[in-house]
Amino acid sequence: MLRAVADIGRPDHVISVFDRVGDLPVFSPDLETDPLPDAVQIFVDQIQGCDGLIISSPEYVRAIPGGLKNAIDWLVSRDEIIHKPIALMHSSHRGDDVLAQLRIVLATVSTRFSSDLFLRFELMKKSPAEIAEHLDLPEGRREVENFLRRFAEFCAT
Repeated sequence: MLRAVADIGRPDHVISVFDRVGDLPVFSPDLETDPLPDAVQIFVDQIQGCDGLIISSPEYVRAIPGGLKNAIDWLVSRDEIIHKPIALMHSSHRGDDVLAQLRIVLATVSTRFSSDLFLRFELMKKSPAEIAEHLDLPEGRREVENFLRRFAEFCAT
């Protein structure tokens, strides 16, 4: 879904998809020294260089998947996320537990998390091509474009 949204957003918005959460070592305060582990430094640099974050994640056992929680943990004591605008997208009719947990966690780590900016589609079990096709339909495209416009406005304030 993130890649399809990035395609729809072009050329008005530059959306980079970070898909290397699995490369991050397990968070430990002992590793938060200079230099950071390479994978963490790459992640932190991407967060620092962006205007805002759009987070999308499946639910795993009614919770935030461990990899995403680990990524967030790497940012908790850092300045890069504190004032970063953040919004959520979700690609399933299920997953309200992970969304509720993410809202709590993200509102804790960022002063600019918006629970009002939210995009949701029912795309579970669709292939990437089917997702792109679904989002490219006029109604889906309008929803994505409206979400991105509102998020860009939020990032600019």
